[in-house]
Amino acid sequence: MNSITIKKANITRLAADAIVNAANEGLWEGGGVCGAIFRAAGSRKLTEACSAIGHCDTGSAVITPSFDLPAKYIIHAVGPIWHGGTRGEPEQLYGAYQSSLALAREHGLHSIGFPLISSGIFGYPKEDAWRTAIKACRDFFSAFPDADIAVTFCVLDEEMKRMGESVMGEEG
Repeated sequence: MNSITIKKANITRLAADAIVNAANEGLWEGGGVCGAIFRAAGSRKLTEACSAIGHCDTGSAVITPSFDLPAKYIIHAVGPIWHGGTRGEPEQLYGAYQSSLALAREHGLHSIGFPLISSGIFGYPKEDAWRTAIKACRDFFSAFPDADIAVTFCVLDEEMKRMGESVMGEEG
C-alpha cells in the first residue's frame, strides 16, 4: 500500500529498500546529506559506482548499490539550486521525486527514504520544498496505485517534521 510518513531519523540508518541521496549533477561526494550518505556507504566504493555513471541531470535520478548502508540501494536525485523560483526550480524538484519513485518502481522496491531534497545547501525554501515533495509523491501514487511503495521522509529536527506534517495535512 502506498504511504507517506515523516520521521525524525538519520537517513543513513534507515532500513529501507532504498534511500535517496540529495545529489549534485556530477554525482560527487558533497556536503550535508550527500556527504553523510557517502561516508556511511563507504566513500571509495560509492565514488567508484557514481563515477561509472558519470552524470545526472537536475530533476532526474540514478541508482547505485548501497554498499555499507542498511538500505539495499541509493537513488541519487538531483534537485535544483534555488534561484528565486524563476528558473524551473519547482518543476525540477518535482521531477527529482518522480524520477526517484519511478526507479524504485522499476526495481521492484517497496520502501524508500527521502531527505527534503534541495532544502539544505541548495537553498530551496523549506515549506515550498515540502509542498513539492508531497505533491510529487501523491501524484505518483495516483498514477501508479499498485506501486506499493512506503515513502519515509527523514528529517533531523522536530521543526522540520512539524512543517512537513502540516503541509501533508493541508494538502489532503
